[in-house]
Amino acid sequence: MVKKNQAISDELRQTAIIAKALSHPIRLYIVKKLAHMNQCCYSGDLAEEIGIGRSTLSQHLKELKYAGLIQGEIEAPYIKYCLNQQNWAIARQLFADLFNE
Repeated sequence: MVKKNQAISDELRQTAIIAKALSHPIRLYIVKKLAHMNQCCYSGDLAEEIGIGRSTLSQHLKELKYAGLIQGEIEAPYIKYCLNQQNWAIARQLFADLFNE
């Protein structure tokens, strides 16, 4: 049986998941845009603004959603995305802790 590395805390694992989600310039752009908006935005609007295909944007949104940084709400036929404020605050704290060690 393989033992879980005890030196790697749950906080470091969570930080790594978030860092992976933020490891692409388009995903950083999306998070930055959503962080500075007081409202959510539609995926179609993001695709046009960034100048990428909807399927490509969908993959980027999927990564951010998996990390818990964004949340989507279906308003047929569109999907509206917002930052997950609670998880965004946790991410900010995790990175602050990491860089202040």
